[in-house]
Amino acid sequence: MAASSDFGKLSGKLYIGGELKESASTDHFDVIEPATEDRLGSIADATDREVDEAIDIATAVRKTWNAIDPRSRAVTLHEIAARIRRDKQKYAELLTREEGKPFKESVDEVSWCATAIDYYAELARHETGRIAGATVPGQFHFSIKEPLGTVVIILPFNYPLVLLCWEASAALAAGNAVIVKPHEQTSITTLKFMELFSELPPGLIQVVTGGARVGQRLIASPKTHGVAYTGSVPVGQAVARTCADSFKPCLIEASGNDPFIVMPSAPMDIAARGAAFAAYLNCGQVCTSAERFYVHDSIHDEFVERLAAEAKKLRVGNGLDLVDMGPMATRRQRERFEAMIARARQQGATVKAGGSRPAGLNRGWFVEPTVLTDVTPDMEILNDEPFGPVAPICRVKSFDEAVELANRSRFGLGGNLYSRDSNEIFRAVREIESGILWINAPLLDNDALPFGGCKLSGTGRQLGPEGLAQFQNTKFVMIDPQASNQDFWWFPYAEGESYKGAR
Repeated sequence: MAASSDFGKLSGKLYIGGELKESASTDHFDVIEPATEDRLGSIADATDREVDEAIDIATAVRKTWNAIDPRSRAVTLHEIAARIRRDKQKYAELLTREEGKPFKESVDEVSWCATAIDYYAELARHETGRIAGATVPGQFHFSIKEPLGTVVIILPFNYPLVLLCWEASAALAAGNAVIVKPHEQTSITTLKFMELFSELPPGLIQVVTGGARVGQRLIASPKTHGVAYTGSVPVGQAVARTCADSFKPCLIEASGNDPFIVMPSAPMDIAARGAAFAAYLNCGQVCTSAERFYVHDSIHDEFVERLAAEAKKLRVGNGLDLVDMGPMATRRQRERFEAMIARARQQGATVKAGGSRPAGLNRGWFVEPTVLTDVTPDMEILNDEPFGPVAPICRVKSFDEAVELANRSRFGLGGNLYSRDSNEIFRAVREIESGILWINAPLLDNDALPFGGCKLSGTGRQLGPEGLAQFQNTKFVMIDPQASNQDFWWFPYAEGESYKGAR
């Protein structure tokens, strides 16, 4: 496979100043293939000097990029998107080997990168400010959008390329420089992906690999001006605290624990298939995976049987084969997931499908797609994000109860409802506490509309005009071309404007 040589060539490298460079670091992280447990390569834990070098290069190059007109920037970004579409299968193979998802899902992810870049290339040409009617005759009042400066992007392992492009394309289109710190598990794919950005000025987008220390140094630097972080709640809170010290804008996309409500009017066959997709896509390692199922008592048993049947149909295996679900991304992820399933069973949950490791797959971080019943609202499996392929199902007696339980979570990223009842549909729109709501169509995204959550799921938005605004400052400008006298409110104040009452 061509990808095998890429893992060797890119091991220990950083992408700084438009070039792949061998890191001077003696500390490395091994990258293990999730489907085979084979060592693919290693990534460097970049030194402080290398991090600072990347920041200084970004500082120097970003002003040149920002001086280019938005139309010309858009032309360059469209060229990058075209290259991504042309070579998407090459990067999809790398992604599947490093992260584990089925090849089809990797191809989808790479394709979504191109659409996001095209979207922001054009949006940034128009979202440049606005004009308002002046409050003083003869003046000109308007606002302009300016880049933040140098933006730091901290990526997770589960969708490293599309999240990179959601954020980096918005930041670049707005005129910023970008420094990326990928997750240790998927850094090599990210480094390889940088060859697609060679049309940009060298150093405008850079990748420094490593662990928490590297991310902390990038975020805390006074020479970086905005941060986009995707990951856990505790780290997201730490990022936000660091940014708060200098009022540095930050976009935080932390955990989700999305509810999935099924009501009697739903078409059971479609709802079960939709539930399987929402729970098991990317082995349940999606921030918006459906992880809390609230099913009306009158249809509970039928829905459980249908969903269990869907789970048992799924082909599990190496993502480079014809499968529906690959392995979990790391040994640690699987250990955590299996421990949560075991505790759920101890607390009284019943396994209706899955619950174990697949037979015949002795190597790799594989687990079975799982369906749990007899789940109660107090169980850990409903209150903490499993981040794995499980559908824990809780009976409810009414729509009111389903919404109340859906909103009981600390998280508020996404929510799902299957119903044909228009009253339930529009009540869900108003009442479910989430940043995203899918009704009868789980997990779809739209580049032109915002993605993000509330509560402990984070702050800020990706995608849409809101995603561009995350990486822009707004400046209000007032111009008086004649430099007119402003006596209507300047000193000295007129006698007739003084206080006339008693003191």
